[in-house]
Amino acid sequence: MPRTRSAQSPSALSAPEAELDFARGVIRAESAALDTLADQLDPRFTLAVDLLARCPDAGGTVLVTGLGKSGLIGAKIAATLSSLGIPSHPVHPTEAAHGDLGRFRPADTVIALSRSGETDEVVNLAAILRQDGIPIVSITGGDGRDTDRPRSSLERLATVALTLGDADEAGDGQVSAPTSSAAATLALGDALALAAARRRNFTDADFAKRHPGGALGGLLRPITELLRFRAGVNTPLIPHDRSVAEALREASRAGRRPGAILLVDPSTGRLSGIFTDGDLRRLILRDASELDRPIGDVMTRSPRALPHDALIRDAVRMVREHRQDEIPVVDADGRPVGLLDVQDLVAMRLVRNDP
Repeated sequence: MPRTRSAQSPSALSAPEAELDFARGVIRAESAALDTLADQLDPRFTLAVDLLARCPDAGGTVLVTGLGKSGLIGAKIAATLSSLGIPSHPVHPTEAAHGDLGRFRPADTVIALSRSGETDEVVNLAAILRQDGIPIVSITGGDGRDTDRPRSSLERLATVALTLGDADEAGDGQVSAPTSSAAATLALGDALALAAARRRNFTDADFAKRHPGGALGGLLRPITELLRFRAGVNTPLIPHDRSVAEALREASRAGRRPGAILLVDPSTGRLSGIFTDGDLRRLILRDASELDRPIGDVMTRSPRALPHDALIRDAVRMVREHRQDEIPVVDADGRPVGLLDVQDLVAMRLVRNDP
């Protein structure tokens, strides 16, 4: 059974232990706020998704506004929306009153953030936008299901008013910095963005087009883009009825070769096995005379392979789960189109070259 520590008062803990306990309390408080938020979602969320999902079809942009910490969270929400195919950018509510109102168009939709719902700059901007008929999704604190709670100014101006639920800010109560509420706002923004993208049938391929660089973009590229060793080009397909020695000689004619030989059924051309450099070393150490045996007798039969339309992330998953250094790639009929070498993934820093 796992060991448990008996409850101790903060004064009985060492300074490092007390600090760790405090940090765990912060994280648990924020986690509790997210649970509260998830539990209180209602049809208003779907109405907000309707507005966000339709906005690009009307030629509009989702503008996100908030002041202070809310503004920073809003910038991240805008970035997430944009990466999911919904044009979006943040607008500072104060700058809006000094010329940036020209960035708002009738086809746009606005997400307005304010924990209190009474932030003057945000409320004033929302009032102007309401007069112009621009849809507003507000995100404020409090429990929107509490009918006895007076609605905030921002909620009253909103087309759809979303609330975060009643949750205390994390910490010891001595500092009221936005913590739990900031985490909940960010989570709700992520949920809105992902739900709207899902409504618009946004795919991994669409996401990859917007993330061509970095590890994330690399994971979503087609596996065929990474193939250096292509069947019939620089990687021969060898019938499995050849002897080991014959197969090695034929493979060597291609010049630089991968760390494995692709073997096919001589009658169908489909992948039937793979023979790696490691297999060769073990064979020679066991009995060098076995080089005259048919390679089909000593190959790895029916190896794990990827379809030609797989993504690089599928190869990364296979390497991590099965420690497979060479991955055959086959077409819809099971015929090899190439061989992926793990070193190509290492070069992209998608997997580590651990011993």
